Amino acid sequence: QVQLVESGGGLVQAGGSLRLSCAASGRTFSSYTMGWFRQAPGKEREFVAAIIWSGSKIYYADSVKGRFTISRDNTKNTAYLQMDSLKPEDTAVYYCAAGRGGNYYYIPHTRDEYDYWGQGTQVTVSS
Repeated sequence: QVQLVESGGGLVQAGGSLRLSCAASGRTFSSYTMGWFRQAPGKEREFVAAIIWSGSKIYYADSVKGRFTISRDNTKNTAYLQMDSLKPEDTAVYYCAAGRGGNYYYIPHTRDEYDYWGQGTQVTVSS
């Protein structure tokens, strides 16, 4: 069992930055692929980024590639999402998730591939 708690959301102007954190409980954090998803009002939850257990493989959605950076610190049981050059269309509730699948050749990037979810943190980007 893994419990996830996101933090770091807030209100920022377009072009600004935020860093989200996802703190995980449980001793097996380092064995999970960690992902970030987001859900804007009236839209489906969409994939943002993911990182496998070792940190050696990362995958981004095209919409955030070059602006967002996912990372993890297994010694702190924490995953991060650094978000730079934010745009109003990045406004959403951001969720972190943990999944058992994933390796160097494949990173889970759909909702069904993740087993545990946090409660989400709101990110609002003003124009």
